[in-house]
Amino acid sequence: MLMPKRVKFRKAQRGRMSGVATRGASVAFGDYGLKAMEPGWITARQIEAARVALTRLMKREGKVWIRIFPDKPVTKKPAETRMGSGKGAPEFWVAVVKPGRIMFEVGGINKQLAQEALKLATHKLPIKTKFVSRIDLAA
Repeated sequence: MLMPKRVKFRKAQRGRMSGVATRGASVAFGDYGLKAMEPGWITARQIEAARVALTRLMKREGKVWIRIFPDKPVTKKPAETRMGSGKGAPEFWVAVVKPGRIMFEVGGINKQLAQEALKLATHKLPIKTKFVSRIDLAA
């Protein structure tokens, strides 16, 4: 599971997800990519599930790049705890994704297989996505 080795601060604030992605908005490594169409938090477990789905269908041919990293800790307070008494303990890690961000890239496989693999990965993610290719974004 993806998570930072160490962080400067153990707990983070929730923040905002307004606007569109300016960085990581183009296919940079592979030939095809999976683009986020709405903002959201993608957990480390969801990233891993999508990666497993991708690699299983591709059957060890081609290459996969994961362009997002879960570097934000999300805290939770225990069940049936009264209000107050501080912030909860960090429970899991998320990647903040804005619309336009390329989350996964694949290369070295044909377009049909890439479309099928990225469609499977989409089903593991909580946001709407779009299949894009390097040629489409360049034009």
